[in-house]
Amino acid sequence: MKISYNWLKDYIYFEETPEKIAEILTSIGLEVESIEHIESVKGGLNGVYVGHVLSCEKHPDADRLHVTRVDTGEAQPLQIVCGAPNVAQGQKVAVATVGATLYFASGEEVKIKKSKIRGVESFGMICAEDELGLGDSHEGIMVLDADAVPGTPLKDLLQLENDAVFEIGLTPNRVDAASHFGVARDLAAYFRKNASLPDVSNFIIDNYSNPYEVEIEDNDGCLRYSGITVSNLKIKPSPEWLQKRLKAVDIKPKNNAVDITNYILHELGQPLHAFDADKIEGGKVVIRTCEEDAEFVTLDSEMRKLTSTDLMICDQNKPLCIAGVFGGTDSGVTDNTVNVFIESAYFNPVRIRKTSRYHGLITDSSFRFERGTDPNMTVYALKRAALLMKELGEGEISSDIVDVYEQVVEPAQIVMSYSNIERVVGKNIPADEIKNIVQALEMKIIDEKDDSFTVAVPLYRVDVKREFDVIEDILRIYGYNNVEIPSQVHSTLSYVPKPDKDKLLNAVSDFFTANGFREIMSNSLTKSAYYDNLETYKAENSVKILNPLSNELNVMRQTLLFGGLEAIARNINRKNPDLKFYEAGNCYSYKETQSPNPLNAYREDSRIALFLTGNNHSLSWNQKAETSDFFTLKSLLERLLKRFGVNMSNLETGDAPKDIFADGLSLNLPKGKHVLTFGVVAKNVLKMLDIEQDVFFAEISFQTITGFAKQNKTVYKELARFPEVRRDLALVIDKNVSFSALRDIAFRTERKLLKNVGLFDIYDGDKLPAGKKQYAISFIIQDEEKTLTDKDIEQIMQKLLNAFAKETGAVLR
Repeated sequence: MKISYNWLKDYIYFEETPEKIAEILTSIGLEVESIEHIESVKGGLNGVYVGHVLSCEKHPDADRLHVTRVDTGEAQPLQIVCGAPNVAQGQKVAVATVGATLYFASGEEVKIKKSKIRGVESFGMICAEDELGLGDSHEGIMVLDADAVPGTPLKDLLQLENDAVFEIGLTPNRVDAASHFGVARDLAAYFRKNASLPDVSNFIIDNYSNPYEVEIEDNDGCLRYSGITVSNLKIKPSPEWLQKRLKAVDIKPKNNAVDITNYILHELGQPLHAFDADKIEGGKVVIRTCEEDAEFVTLDSEMRKLTSTDLMICDQNKPLCIAGVFGGTDSGVTDNTVNVFIESAYFNPVRIRKTSRYHGLITDSSFRFERGTDPNMTVYALKRAALLMKELGEGEISSDIVDVYEQVVEPAQIVMSYSNIERVVGKNIPADEIKNIVQALEMKIIDEKDDSFTVAVPLYRVDVKREFDVIEDILRIYGYNNVEIPSQVHSTLSYVPKPDKDKLLNAVSDFFTANGFREIMSNSLTKSAYYDNLETYKAENSVKILNPLSNELNVMRQTLLFGGLEAIARNINRKNPDLKFYEAGNCYSYKETQSPNPLNAYREDSRIALFLTGNNHSLSWNQKAETSDFFTLKSLLERLLKRFGVNMSNLETGDAPKDIFADGLSLNLPKGKHVLTFGVVAKNVLKMLDIEQDVFFAEISFQTITGFAKQNKTVYKELARFPEVRRDLALVIDKNVSFSALRDIAFRTERKLLKNVGLFDIYDGDKLPAGKKQYAISFIIQDEEKTLTDKDIEQIMQKLLNAFAKETGAVLR
């Protein structure tokens, strides 16, 4: 949120510099993220001075040029060649001296240098309005008042006003500070001064020629509605001071009527809306809802279908505006508007937020209404707007203020305990100091006792509901830095259950990073359209968001897949096709249950995802490009599982879901608990994000990995003193016999000395009998107590061969 330094001074007096004010605001909870210094004229007219033309003669070699001598307050006059037709002796002019930089109205930037024009030296430039950025006129030089003193900086003569704009990182609870007066209130509390609203005591009704009735049909949505009419208004551009104020906070001026409503919004935090009164049929404003799917065209010319809960501002026949959110195209102020009806209201924040999010309309008005405005500000804001329209648009206040306020909002009353304040703050603040701060925050003390007092909280502080909220306010104004750090810190020991999930996740992340992967973090919110045609993750199992930010973020993710694919698509579109990503995060699902506790229908689980696409290794002078494939991913997963003491071959395998994977495997523990799924992503899924190249994806259950870590114990033992021996066998077996079956047979047959079994070649050709294949298998044998002899080795190999022949019909080739 942008706050103007000069604008703040309209409500509270201070002499501190912008940098000091930024420091103070940050210390009291309104963090200033940046300061932008604004010059009313670009360059600040530095190097431009008042000059007195002492002489003006024709140039000897140019009919349209003049050679002048100009007094700029220096010891010697400057010789300047000037081409303006109106330059004359005795004038007071604006002179840009050598070294000055001018920013023309056209956008051109010119640095003044010593030059020679048609053989005559020139030591500066006598400027026109457009050359100084002060206007568009280029008919001649700018002639100043005769009493201007030579040598005076032009910026001082013109009294240019520079400004500083604070970018405040406003927290969601501090909507009371979403205006210049709101920030001034906080500064007033800090300085122990008063912040003053502009005077509206001269508000009078000129006539009663244009009255309008107001009826609230939806009292839940609209708690207070105030309105007034201004007639015979002249729509025209706003004066310069108003335009400067709006431009300082990045609001583009439009016309005086619209600019006044925007100005008051940023001044007071109270949104207003100006209707063309002649377009309100029946002389009546009705606040109600419309039928479901009723059509309404908003100011951006978009046709929107309303919901039955959208609060609407209507006349007797039609809707005019989405209350608190956006105006309609047929009721707003135009250049032809003569009479306006000004709305100032207090709406139900929840209703405004739901409407704003449903239609994807986030406006300055909805930003404030959905967080809660001050119901006591509506009438004052109307008077302020009406007076400004009367002043700047020559209008007449042509009706009384209509103010419908049936359910009066009462201020919260909170009992404060001095002992609680000391306990929470950690310091004994004197009672008088506490009461001074509370009163500076405009909280009224309505009752006092020995160790407590009761305060009434102003209605604009919608975030202050509890004693601790008031304590927080007291502390931020008192100053966090004024609370000394204690010499002793008392704390309790905490015990983390083993294994530590954070350390475990860090270990997994380190493993992937060491293998060339980059971590990504995707939004937990995603769009429901991803799940419309899936069986594995059904749309009805999505956890839906009640107030979604947009239709693109309306459900919680059921899988990490789509967040990663979005990152891949973004990179591919930017010519970065070789990618290795991993992500750790939670996934959410919903499934109806018979449990009496509705929360049991929701499930949240932690997962780790891997993404591979493009080349695993890029082309280099010493290696060829290597494309990522299924086995690249499988190898990485095998090594990860091995770190946790799990052999992938010992897991039960099944097909990966076909709606997600074109080809892949699902791995589970023997008892059915899911471990991971991996494979190549199906083309129809990739098509959702316009990805044309293959993507290999794995999703791992982090809970299962945690379970592995509990069972996996690190055991240290002495390195073997005796060598291991390798022997190879070429076995001809039936095609339906798997390597994992042979390996299991081997370890059952020789439990003590057999250390490893590996498959290093497969042959399936016409030289073998039908239905047969050949496996070349390596065996690592080692005795940790002695060196194996050839006889020992032959006995072991023969025993293995016999077991293979017996159980699978394997034949040694």
